[in-house]
Amino acid sequence: MEIKRVRAGDTLDRLAHRVIGAALEVHRTLGPGFVELAYEVAVYIELRCRGIAFERQPVVRVEYKSHVIGEARLDLLVEDALIVELKSVETLLPVYSAQLISYLRAMNKDLGLLINFNVPLLKDGIKRLILT
Repeated sequence: MEIKRVRAGDTLDRLAHRVIGAALEVHRTLGPGFVELAYEVAVYIELRCRGIAFERQPVVRVEYKSHVIGEARLDLLVEDALIVELKSVETLLPVYSAQLISYLRAMNKDLGLLINFNVPLLKDGIKRLILT
């Protein structure tokens, strides 16, 4: 499987834009420099205010050859369609993208957002990954 920056379906694309809008509002209000948990809670509040359904910290089953071998937790699953991983780090390392790709595969989802709040301009901290 290859990760490309391509347009998702219109509905999923609109949902991603709505989530990015919520993240932008959080970043405008808080700015960079807080720990990840502060941004997570603020994003949860902002999504609720905007009427966007989400599941907080859902469990992802890790399987190997049809055997469950463990579990992980996502930051957000939005409207059972979009996986969102939130970070507050100096640099988005490749391992964070790999983590999101693994979550997309495990949850059989097409689109994920990796959002790093520890940047002066949030647009520079957003990475959109589409599983193709």
